[in-house]
Amino acid sequence: MPAFQYTALNDKGRQKRGVLEGDNARQIRKQLREQGLIATAVEAVSEKEKKSTNNTVGLTFKQSISVAELALMTRQLATLVQAGLPLDEALTAVSQQCDKARLKSIILAIRAGVLGGKSLAESFAEYPHIFDSLYRSMVAAGETSGKLDSVLLRLADYTEQRHAIRQKTQIALLYPTILSVVAIAVVAGLLAFVVPQVVEQFVTAGQDLPRATQILIALSEGVRHFWSMALLIIIVLLIALKWALKKDNLRLIIHKQLLSIPAIGKVILGVNTARFSRTLSILISSSVPLLDALKISGKVLNNQCLRNAVTEAANRVHEGVSLNRALADTGYFPPMMIHMIANGEKSGELDTMLERIADNQDREFEMLVAMALGLFEPLLILTMGGVVLFIVIAILLPIFELNTLVG
Repeated sequence: MPAFQYTALNDKGRQKRGVLEGDNARQIRKQLREQGLIATAVEAVSEKEKKSTNNTVGLTFKQSISVAELALMTRQLATLVQAGLPLDEALTAVSQQCDKARLKSIILAIRAGVLGGKSLAESFAEYPHIFDSLYRSMVAAGETSGKLDSVLLRLADYTEQRHAIRQKTQIALLYPTILSVVAIAVVAGLLAFVVPQVVEQFVTAGQDLPRATQILIALSEGVRHFWSMALLIIIVLLIALKWALKKDNLRLIIHKQLLSIPAIGKVILGVNTARFSRTLSILISSSVPLLDALKISGKVLNNQCLRNAVTEAANRVHEGVSLNRALADTGYFPPMMIHMIANGEKSGELDTMLERIADNQDREFEMLVAMALGLFEPLLILTMGGVVLFIVIAILLPIFELNTLVG
């Protein structure tokens, strides 16, 4: 039976929301009347989720669930399936553990699809904004091979690891971001409010001002009178960049230029290589054919150049070329990765080698982030000190000259 989300009023007029299973909305309303509730809205979960992508004024909004929620749900389902519970009962138990009504309703809708004769992967496919192609392909492979429990466990590990890396990166960037915002705000405040009050005394006195003081006055005037224009220009540039990234040819050019920047390109390549290697390892170990695994793994890459390179490599593999040669011919992937893949192909342990590549790249990424932050923070403090020193000197120079003249 399909799942329905409802909104109803009790005898005291208080609103209540929940999820019920039934053949149709009419049956749900009948169930609510039997519970002493008056239904105000009843809608099938599948229909409601289709409306979660709204196109308004050319903008697309997609409601999804957090990575942590997805990982927890996957691990709970894997544990119950491993314990021997039938799939529909396992889904019911997982839905009962959910605190959020929306996720609970989605799981019940998936259960309804399974009871209706669909496979679990086909039921997940009804919600592509939540369960991506990697997730669905692994579940399909697990169902085909009879190893659904182990595949779900690997999926949970992968999802949790991805969430952990994202959290580490966000936490690492939090302090430098706050420091940068405070530094910019302090300098802008000095130029907009403090400097004009001090320098005005010299201007009214008709004194010839040093070059540094004139530059400071110009900067102060610019901040005071043109800050709104500068903000507008930044917003326009961000909108233009977002628009350019939606165009395939412009996105390819931008991503290619990013890869050519020494430090930034290395970080982008490392992150994408780790993601590609780990995804390909999981898919191969889940009995997904290599060509299908390559196509799915290419979709998880953020950089368009690397994504095109994986597509090209998949075509070469289809022609009979080895994976390591196909990836090496693209010219993007690091030599160590190619060497380890070649060893994995020879030894028959390609999935293990790919997992090691991903672990190495993740460690290298963490080291690069730590090194970059270690250099950025003192450089920002030195820059901030230099700017404040310039402001102080520019203010004091006219005073020194005035004292010299009086002396």
